[in-house]
Amino acid sequence: MESKRILYISQEITPYLPESEMSEISRYLPQGVQERGREIRTFMPRYGCVNERRNQLHEVIRLSGMNLVINDTDHPLIIKVASIQAARMQVYFIDNEDYFHRKNVLTDDNGNYFEDNDERAIFYARGVLETVIKLRWAPDIIHCHGWLTSLVPAYIKKYYHDDPLFSQSKVIYSVYNDEFPGSLDKNFRKKLVVKGITQSDTKLLENPTFENVSKFAIHFADAVIQGSEHIRPEVASYINESNKLFLPFQSKEDYIDSYNDFYDKL
Repeated sequence: MESKRILYISQEITPYLPESEMSEISRYLPQGVQERGREIRTFMPRYGCVNERRNQLHEVIRLSGMNLVINDTDHPLIIKVASIQAARMQVYFIDNEDYFHRKNVLTDDNGNYFEDNDERAIFYARGVLETVIKLRWAPDIIHCHGWLTSLVPAYIKKYYHDDPLFSQSKVIYSVYNDEFPGSLDKNFRKKLVVKGITQSDTKLLENPTFENVSKFAIHFADAVIQGSEHIRPEVASYINESNKLFLPFQSKEDYIDSYNDFYDKL
């Protein structure tokens, strides 16, 4: 079997966040794939509720220090890393004081979604890809988990398409039942436009609902995996109509082998 390099970009990973369908897959899939002979790198946001001391996070100075401009404002990119000893794997964390130091993940104490979640998604996607460039590690597969990673496929296809590091990279987007209510910030489309990404590319985000954000990711992805047994019917229909390479929902017992085999189809 060809030893492909797999980059995992996830919204949440246990044990750093509570156990959930997504956080467990994002924890055990990279380990299982690595044990099957692949090379991996794994990323998640360094939310304020991640206990740095308990999880022994430390800053990687050589990877930190870049500024990412979002909505005409500079935001410093800080990279931290921790190890899951039992799995012999490292997890890289994307950190920034403006976006990720609050003690909650996506909602405040009252359950209201943060108004800047759109900018957090932009910062996270670009932060991961800029860090991978600094690592000089060219992934064959980029596997995205959770809507916070939904911009990665477009950035790879439009913004970083000239970068030799990503020229052969294929993007898989896993769709979960992780929806948010209402819409993201109405200026989301405008904030997204960078070199290579035009307003016409972002038409799906005219009304940035969970369904449309998911469709945007699927549109630019090379393949799609159904990560949850039940997903929004509108999103399921869009996947079907897209004719993308697709892997349906897999059981807890089978998903690691199924995903690993799926990687070889790209």
